[in-house]
Amino acid sequence: MTTIVPTSEEDPVLSVVRFTAEMSWADAGPEVAEPQVTRLCLEAQECVVAGRWLDLVSLMLTSADVIFSKASEKELECVYTVICNLVTKTDNLDQVHEMAELISTKVTQQANEKPAVCLRILFNLYNLLDNPYSRFFVYMKALKLAIEAKVPEHVIPSFKSVDSLLREWDLGVKDQRHLFLSISNILKESKGCAKESFRYLTKYLATFSGEDEAKEEAVRAVIEFVKAPDMFQCDLLGMPAVLQLEKDAKYALVYQLLKIFLTQRLDAYLDFQAANSSLLTGHGLVHEDCIEKMRLISLVDLGLHESGRIPYSVIKETLRIEDNEVESWVVKGITSKLLDCKIDQMNQVVIVSRCTERVFGHHQWESLRTKLTTWRGNIAHVISTIQANRLPEDAAETMTVL
Repeated sequence: MTTIVPTSEEDPVLSVVRFTAEMSWADAGPEVAEPQVTRLCLEAQECVVAGRWLDLVSLMLTSADVIFSKASEKELECVYTVICNLVTKTDNLDQVHEMAELISTKVTQQANEKPAVCLRILFNLYNLLDNPYSRFFVYMKALKLAIEAKVPEHVIPSFKSVDSLLREWDLGVKDQRHLFLSISNILKESKGCAKESFRYLTKYLATFSGEDEAKEEAVRAVIEFVKAPDMFQCDLLGMPAVLQLEKDAKYALVYQLLKIFLTQRLDAYLDFQAANSSLLTGHGLVHEDCIEKMRLISLVDLGLHESGRIPYSVIKETLRIEDNEVESWVVKGITSKLLDCKIDQMNQVVIVSRCTERVFGHHQWESLRTKLTTWRGNIAHVISTIQANRLPEDAAETMTVL
């Protein structure tokens, strides 16, 4: 938050009004400029005396267009620091929100002039506000500015605090959707943020429970998952917003593609591609990249369904590779953290100890519960065995003392 320190006897508000008015009328000549500057200063003074803070904000913003093009960045920040601080002058939350709306709207209109300065102004305004919804409104304006001015790097650090901000803002479903989709769109255009973009897109889709909603975004999520070389697990399949695609005449094949990547193996994908190659190219999917991802997925599926021991021959047949490629694909699966295993070259078998599930639903939870129950039973048995072995030792020590 910026603190105003007076540097002259004149009120900071009147100083700003005078400064912006003189800059606005500078080209009109002194005979025209001086009366206009005087008039604006008198109007501002009347607003201050009467406590008409909303009118004062509106008055001070009238010269904003001019100062964005003529003032330096330092001057611009100083001007808006004074304007933004006016939101602290009243306890009327409706007026405060109106002032915040006026200021943030004016600032975002100048997104292409000085975007970094504009964002600093908006975040300063954000910190001066007490009303959670007004804060959310200004934050969304900042995201809008970052998108339009193509400066996402200035807002991305704030995404780390979104979970705590959501609790503070206490938003309705529509506002949550707006937030999640905006964040996803910003991250989508930022290098190295594909996974985070997909995560927020998934959060957005999870807010829908009916049909005929967010179909385009659901399709986008499916394509982004299929296209990503380092994403092998997601919860899209059962989401209502995605599930509706299955019966949609236009998007049914997209859902079928997702189902293949989450529940089937390479052979199913190859059959699908042979019949729908134009669909894949139309969505920007590269066949060779899809094959590589499906091979890794198929390898993991083998680990889950072959009792932990996969013969080389089965890997070769399932992944449709040569004998000398088997071990390299297993290594790829290990480096991608999709499975933990040992390669037994002597017996031509891969011994799997852990695999990543593509879908984590009811069946996976039940399996995890069974494993935890077994683990607890084993631990209890170990503890009872240790205790049983210690009893004779304790008895022997007692006899020695006696």
